[in-house]
Amino acid sequence: MTALAYNDSEYIAILMSREVRDGEVSACGALSQIPAAALLLAQATHAPNAEIILLNTVFRPFGTSRQFHFLCQRGELGLFFLSGVQIDRHANYNLHQLGPDKQHPTARFPGGYGGGMIYYMAKRTILFRTEHTRRTFVERVDYISSAGSSPPDTIRGGHPHQVITPKAVFGFDRAAGILRLQSVHSPYTLDDIRENTGFDLGVDGAVDTTPVPTQEELRVLREVVRPKMISTGTYGAWAEKTIGV
Repeated sequence: MTALAYNDSEYIAILMSREVRDGEVSACGALSQIPAAALLLAQATHAPNAEIILLNTVFRPFGTSRQFHFLCQRGELGLFFLSGVQIDRHANYNLHQLGPDKQHPTARFPGGYGGGMIYYMAKRTILFRTEHTRRTFVERVDYISSAGSSPPDTIRGGHPHQVITPKAVFGFDRAAGILRLQSVHSPYTLDDIRENTGFDLGVDGAVDTTPVPTQEELRVLREVVRPKMISTGTYGAWAEKTIGV
């Protein structure tokens, strides 16, 4: 069988979509093109009864973001997607600043509107990056925008679930409070992941190869999700130039 051709964004969206559960509330924030495609793909395939929320799009059942935050605080959000400038071994992420000097950082970023709270309250959160390098995956983030683990007396409704990159998938070991390499995308190797990750992978020996996209997943992503994103103005320009090209 001829290998299917796909780009990194399509692959990440497909891997994300597989984690969406039917009948569950799943959401992504603003400027979240890949998670948006993933949620629409899941709803069009294995999770037709999933309630999806794509903030700042037509797929948003709220008048204000405050209502969405209230939903999260009530513990009703099953799955959320987040990214960060840095992600460390403990699944802490940084969306605020870089550099060791907190008063005079080398770079500042907008931060995450509500992301810190959502990371604590969504039942599962998938972190993702479209870049897998040592500058992104670090031993310890320069600034903790939100923490992967919390003390026992902290109210927390959920936990990190996975980290998905163009090269690999990490799972979160809740007992140890660390990320462990779960699978590697072909054609990358375990050595490739070690070379491009700034923390211990938490595994000994061989690891699984990530399942590749199926022909049906790619077909629905390109023939159903792409036109829906374009026609509804849901990151339409991104979908037009990224999916299926």
